Amino acid sequence: MNSTTDQPNQFALLRQRRFAPFFWTQFLGAGNDNLFKFAFTVMLTYQLQVAWLPPAMAGLVIGALFILPFVLFSATSGQLADKLEKTGLIRFVKNLEIAIMAAAALGFMSLNISLLLGCVFMMGLHSTLFGPVKFAYLPQHLSEREITGGNGMVEMGTFVAILLGNLAGGLLIALPGVGPAWVAIACVGTALLGRLAAQRVPLSPATDPALAINWNPLTETWRNLRLAREDIVVFRSLLGISWMWFFGAVFLANFPVFAKEVLHGDEQVASLLLVVFSVGIGIGSLACEMLSRRHVEIGLVPAGAIGMSLFGIDLYFASCGLPAVALQTVAQFITAPAHWRVMADLGLLALSAGLYSVPMYALIQLRSQPSHRARIIAANNILNALFMIVSSVGAGAMLGAGFSVPEIFLATALLNAVVGVYIFLLVPEYLLRFVAFLLSRLIYRFKVEGGDNIPAAGAAIIVCNPVSAVDALLLMAASPRPMRLLIDPRFFALPLLGWLFRLANAIPAPHAEDPAAYAATLDGADQLLADGGLLCVFLDGGGAQQPIFAAVMKIPARRLALVVPVALRQSQGPTLLRIGAGAARQRSLFSQVELVAGPALLPAELTAELTAELTADLTAKRLQAEVQALLAR
Repeated sequence: MNSTTDQPNQFALLRQRRFAPFFWTQFLGAGNDNLFKFAFTVMLTYQLQVAWLPPAMAGLVIGALFILPFVLFSATSGQLADKLEKTGLIRFVKNLEIAIMAAAALGFMSLNISLLLGCVFMMGLHSTLFGPVKFAYLPQHLSEREITGGNGMVEMGTFVAILLGNLAGGLLIALPGVGPAWVAIACVGTALLGRLAAQRVPLSPATDPALAINWNPLTETWRNLRLAREDIVVFRSLLGISWMWFFGAVFLANFPVFAKEVLHGDEQVASLLLVVFSVGIGIGSLACEMLSRRHVEIGLVPAGAIGMSLFGIDLYFASCGLPAVALQTVAQFITAPAHWRVMADLGLLALSAGLYSVPMYALIQLRSQPSHRARIIAANNILNALFMIVSSVGAGAMLGAGFSVPEIFLATALLNAVVGVYIFLLVPEYLLRFVAFLLSRLIYRFKVEGGDNIPAAGAAIIVCNPVSAVDALLLMAASPRPMRLLIDPRFFALPLLGWLFRLANAIPAPHAEDPAAYAATLDGADQLLADGGLLCVFLDGGGAQQPIFAAVMKIPARRLALVVPVALRQSQGPTLLRIGAGAARQRSLFSQVELVAGPALLPAELTAELTAELTADLTAKRLQAEVQALLAR
């Protein structure tokens, strides 16, 4: 998008104090969590024989213990993050991590399984306290155009930390004779580095300092969930993220058993699978900013969900029928072509999960009220924990019933497809943005000029020149937020597109001869702008010559709404039927479409005729610039 090419990308945030110390604090915390947990899991799976904790269940038990505090204490931690200055809370959490890792070091040195299980629970508490602060911090320090990139960096950093933590944990615990001692040293050292990074995190003022803490976790958990439900799109996005953690927990918890019993690999092969998975998540998370053009693009979510199911299903077929052999090293494992398919499926599945999760997190952060944003994130953590506990119990029950790990992966991938269809029909905005995303990236070469003129917040009307049905969806792709469309009624009769417009709750432009529909349309447009929404009016579906357009254009003065003229034009190519000006006309596929947004106009400057003239003028100026460019060659 032309309007963003001069702005730095997400990696520039790593040079800024408002982001870099926070990034390294959460990076080291996530790395330490996973260094500790994976070393402990590998020790129970490969090295120790504990009668009351069989190797096949070790990963599930450790995972369940780690997420139990999220259920018990997330509500309280969300209140603390809203009430207290966030940097001081971050430093307290890092001090707690040092104490927990000191106890874990003692557990590794003495091979005290009960103490180590207790430390797993306490590290879960450490992460429970940090979670709401982590996601409430970003919107305080990043703009709307930075929030997707910032979340992508955090998500990438988290999974790279998971990767490095698991690698370090797996390699250190495997050292003959001295493995537990080196794990103990690494855990304490990483906690100390995290505390040093936290010292440079800038101050983040409390968003609700007068909040009275409710220390009852049950009633506060219920209150947080009710608070999250006030915005239905936010709440359903919370459910979508929680499902992603359900999905991911099944794979992450079962990697050691999958590597040993299905792929017949040693501890290093289990680490390799985590490398592939973490790199995939990181690439998918970082790709979100580029694919979204630095806006919050929730159209990526369905794309991610499709990939999660497709590659999860293929992983089942790729891992079935592998010959039983002695445990292989990494060098032996990667020489088999069949294993490359397994790694490709894991990597692409993880990449899809990154595309799925980052836009949802950004959407929740932007649409939650700042005064209780941390409590919304706490509600998300509660739901995440509940979903992961259910996934651990479900996977454990399937293992106990005799299902293989690949069969568990297959069941999860199929269930993901069902859940995805349900979520996207329940929240049409995801599906609509996905269609708009496909059109603007694959069907057309879509360029935007003046995209910053489309307001990211506040009441506004977008006025667009004569346009095809698919261009209505392209305009949605250029907008940083949802919009209601006032369009030609004939668009509703088009196959598939008509269904999408109904799903988008588009408004058919009525004629004055239908007084009831005419009044209902005006009332709906007035209420939308009163609520600070975005309305798009097309000159062909209610042009300046029609009374409805002139009537709608009187609303901005009453609602203090801006008006933004927008022009769309396209070069020639294969054709697609469009409707306009009373006749069927042609629309090109696989060609370049350009959107030009002019400066926003104040209500006092407006007339319907002036807005129509400005919109036409945008197109004329664009054509003139192209002619001048051709003559200059």
